[in-house]
Amino acid sequence: MLLNRLTLALAAVLAAPSVLAVEPFTVTDIRVEGIQRTEAGTVFSYLPVKVGDTMTDEKTAAAIKALYATGFFKEVRLEAREGVLIVTVEERPSIAKITLEGIKEFSEEDLKAGLKQTGLAEGQVLDRSLVDKAEQELQRQYYNRGKYAVEIKTTLTPLERNRVAVQFDVVEGESAKIQQINLVGNKAFSEEDLLDEITSTTPGWFTWYTKNDQYSKARLGGDIEILRSFYLNRGYLEFNVDSTQVSISPDKQGIYITINMTEGPQYTVSSVKLAGQMLVPEAELQKLITVVPGEVFVRDRLTETTKSISERLGNDGYAFANVNAVPELDKQKNAVAFTLFVDPGRRVYVNRVNVTGNTKTRDEVVRREIRQMEGGYYNAEQINRSRDRLNRLGFFEQVNIETPSVAGTTDQVDVNVNVAEKSTGSVQLGAGFSSSEGFVLSGSVSQANAFGTGNRVSLQLNTGSVNTVYALSFLNPYYTLDGISLGYDLYKRDVDTNNLDSVSDYESSTLGAGVRFGFPVNERDYISLGLVYEENSLKVDPTVPAGQQQTEYQKFVDPDKTGNSTRDDNTLRVDASWARDTRNSYLFPTHGMLQRVSSEIGTPVGSLQYYKLSLQHQQFIPLGHDFTLMFNGEVGIGGGLGDEELPFYKNFYAGGSGSVRGFETGTLGPKDYTGDAIGGDRRLVGNIELLFPLPGVKADQSLRMSAFIDGGAAFGPGDANGLYRDFAFEDLRFSAGVAVLWVSPLGPLKFSLAQPLVSKPGDKEEVFQFTLGNAF
Repeated sequence: MLLNRLTLALAAVLAAPSVLAVEPFTVTDIRVEGIQRTEAGTVFSYLPVKVGDTMTDEKTAAAIKALYATGFFKEVRLEAREGVLIVTVEERPSIAKITLEGIKEFSEEDLKAGLKQTGLAEGQVLDRSLVDKAEQELQRQYYNRGKYAVEIKTTLTPLERNRVAVQFDVVEGESAKIQQINLVGNKAFSEEDLLDEITSTTPGWFTWYTKNDQYSKARLGGDIEILRSFYLNRGYLEFNVDSTQVSISPDKQGIYITINMTEGPQYTVSSVKLAGQMLVPEAELQKLITVVPGEVFVRDRLTETTKSISERLGNDGYAFANVNAVPELDKQKNAVAFTLFVDPGRRVYVNRVNVTGNTKTRDEVVRREIRQMEGGYYNAEQINRSRDRLNRLGFFEQVNIETPSVAGTTDQVDVNVNVAEKSTGSVQLGAGFSSSEGFVLSGSVSQANAFGTGNRVSLQLNTGSVNTVYALSFLNPYYTLDGISLGYDLYKRDVDTNNLDSVSDYESSTLGAGVRFGFPVNERDYISLGLVYEENSLKVDPTVPAGQQQTEYQKFVDPDKTGNSTRDDNTLRVDASWARDTRNSYLFPTHGMLQRVSSEIGTPVGSLQYYKLSLQHQQFIPLGHDFTLMFNGEVGIGGGLGDEELPFYKNFYAGGSGSVRGFETGTLGPKDYTGDAIGGDRRLVGNIELLFPLPGVKADQSLRMSAFIDGGAAFGPGDANGLYRDFAFEDLRFSAGVAVLWVSPLGPLKFSLAQPLVSKPGDKEEVFQFTLGNAF
């Protein structure tokens, strides 16, 4: 006979034979009591007992264990009444809301997203262990930012309907600063030199911006690798960091770091030889070896060598070529011999080229930049070139190319191109200030990837005290399948030099329309041809002071001295250019070159007939990891065709930002009797610039500093003093100084401080020059 009321929970929990005081019974019905949010069906689904089963001690224990395991309940009881199994539960409260108070270092949305990853989120059942885990995760995030004094207090507030509010009260405190970094064991290099190499540093002028004075375990690990690379690139093959100690001051505001190291001896390279299956003439691979016997070992050269040999084999289809450099140390002579074992692997070809991630950009726009063809042998050079071309489009934040093996084959790979798109349309309104043009307003509406076609459309406005430009342009970079581009331009340009004290006064208004074609010769060379029609209106002051002569401007407008102040012309102009660009970056190049030849010809169809030719050569040479040497040379020449002269407003100018810094804009060249610059029909400019990161902010890619030497001038027949008529070395001006370029969120900003090295009386110097905003 069953008891009228039996509590089975105790027997299940104690689960001992001596405790069992209940005889087994057959379950005729099951009732659930105490639920508020949870559905009864949910309880039944977890309950390992059904109507008709025989209830035993084992099933009682299993039922209670299963219901506790759901995490929904904080108490579970089982009772039996005349064959009816009664399940009584008390639910855990649900989280109604999560609030964070005192948060300044992070965004609240980001922190809540992180808490959700730990399982703590609004609407979830409260688990105290998860709350503790979330508190520890918050603390860890603050420790990663160097805030070791952070205090976090968690408050749980009960609400109606068995809910609870979770609040984290945070007192962030101040970030702990690195007060001292000690290097122990260094003998070959001073501590000062080594500390200059790593990113972690003590507080300085720029650390408020870089945060490099805040301790981070990841940053310290990176600094150790920097030290290791530093020593290995100087021949210390046995260099080792033995240990690191990090301590914090009692007030948790100061961090002290000690790095213990063993330098070992410096090794030179005794020999380098090739071995293995090369499949390429050994003489060709020998040319790729940059490790030189007899010189101090440099690890970067060895890495470059193995990479170059692997890529060379990859160009012939050996996608998985491996070059293993095996050293043989002679510790008596402190010399190392390397054997480069070449394993080409199996030659493979490309099965499919797959493109993903382009939700807006059409598939064809991506594929036309890819140089690796389906069905062809794998070619590492073509794949790298494809990545470079896609990056240069400017449509994508990131381009990843992977080459996984095709399942079930040993000689096939797929090329998976994954792109992360970014916004290519922009509406910009801005203001800037130029030391030559004063206050400048600018605005533009542009779409570099219109409707995902790769076509570019832009409307631009730039208004300054000297130049005002309105321009509408369109470019189809693939007007034909083989990459011939087609573009259209419509523009209006007004020039008023009255606000330039150093240049003669005139006003001009030009309205132009043009069409241009671009022809890719190869991956690096590009030819452009354009046809432009312009209408130009020119205005000068015709007044000639008593005893003075006409200026060159007045002669052009009023050659017969009739008192005319305006002249209207039209021009049918042909533009042509050739460019070769091997730079690795458009903004901050570190190697490569830019060569450009351009011409502008006013044809006999218009009233102005002239020509202008320009040549530029720019070379970037890397000097170590952080320094780049830049050489730039520019030559220009122009003149009239037939009986015409070169229009004065087409003259070349020199001086100022972009040519010879330290002198006022456009002043280095012929001048009229008033002393104002009028430009010339020839121009020569040269620059030598050493580019390097701004001290203290090496990791910031938006900042760069340089030391430079500039030289140049313009030449022509119009000089009133007989100077600059023909090219003469003594007429060249030179300057030297430093410059800073910052690509700020508001636009590029450039400062320069230059001191003229070679100048003459009458030159107009301008030591400090800068441009701010979009007016460059």
